[in-house]
Amino acid sequence: MKAALILIFSLFTMTAFSQDLNRKMQDAIRNKEVLIDRCDRAGVVSFPEFKEMYDAVYPSYVPDSATTPQLKQALSAGQKITIVLGTWCGDSKLQVPHFLKVLDEAGFPAEKVSFVAVDGNKKAGKGLIDKLAIERVPTFIVTDKKGTELGRITEHPKQTLEKDLLAIVQKK
Repeated sequence: MKAALILIFSLFTMTAFSQDLNRKMQDAIRNKEVLIDRCDRAGVVSFPEFKEMYDAVYPSYVPDSATTPQLKQALSAGQKITIVLGTWCGDSKLQVPHFLKVLDEAGFPAEKVSFVAVDGNKKAGKGLIDKLAIERVPTFIVTDKKGTELGRITEHPKQTLEKDLLAIVQKK
């Protein structure tokens, strides 16, 4: 009986959580449909407006071959990355595919990356980003295993995504 209850609870939790992923809304600010709140990579890269750019820029981006091996060594399994983006935002459509390519090349675990999509006011529901001080998107936030922010890249890199990310994870 206990095992059956645990299974039912697990299925309910997974179903409830999955219904919150990749939610769409009509954004009055942008006058278009956008993704909002928690998303997963598949939802972001398959969202029609985002997919068009992703399909063009992800394969064409070549991360710096000198920095990528250093990044692979410097990234830790305890670190997590939150990507706050707007599916309507030109910078998000360009930088997020590039950033994902860098993470893929560095072998960073996909389960350590979370996505939060915002509306035209750069807001998400359920207090998801209230404490993150998001002013521009995309914002890539790196945290340690305790959830302490190590650093962020906002809107676009200062040098390159891979060099900026390396500088964040090498900070002592």
